Amino acid sequence: MLKHGPKREARSGAAITMKKRALILVDHGSTVSQANELLQKISERMKETPGTGFDIVTHCHMELAEPTISQAFDDCVSMGAEEVVVHPYFLAPGRHSTQDIPRMVSGAASSHPGVSYTVSEPLGLHDKIIEVILERARSAHRD
Repeated sequence: MLKHGPKREARSGAAITMKKRALILVDHGSTVSQANELLQKISERMKETPGTGFDIVTHCHMELAEPTISQAFDDCVSMGAEEVVVHPYFLAPGRHSTQDIPRMVSGAASSHPGVSYTVSEPLGLHDKIIEVILERARSAHRD
C-alpha cells in the first residue's frame, strides 16, 4: 500500500480533527459501456452503505473510458476531499495495480499539493472473494 501524507491533523490545543476522506474505485476501463457501468453501480451501492468511513465515494477508469483517474481525483478535491484513497478494482496485483495506477494517481495528485492520497491493494486473496466464487459456481451448477 502506498501512503502519502498524514491521516489526522493536530490543531492548537492538541485536538485531533479528521480530514474529509474520499474513496475512488478504479478499474481498467472498457470500450463496452456495460462493463464501465458495473463499476458505477458498485460505487453507488457503496455510497448507500452506512459506516464506510468515506465522505465521498466515486469511480473512474484507468483507460478507454471516462471519468479518468485525474478527473475523479479533481472531482473529489472540488467536493472538499483532503485525503483520497484509490482502490484498484482488480483481482490480482499486476502491472496496472502496482505501477500504472499509482503513477497515474501521483500525477493527478501533483495538481493538489495539500491533498494526501493512498493507493490500496487490489482485491486479492480474501475469504469474501472465496465465498463469492463458490456462490457463483454453485448457482451455475443449478442452471
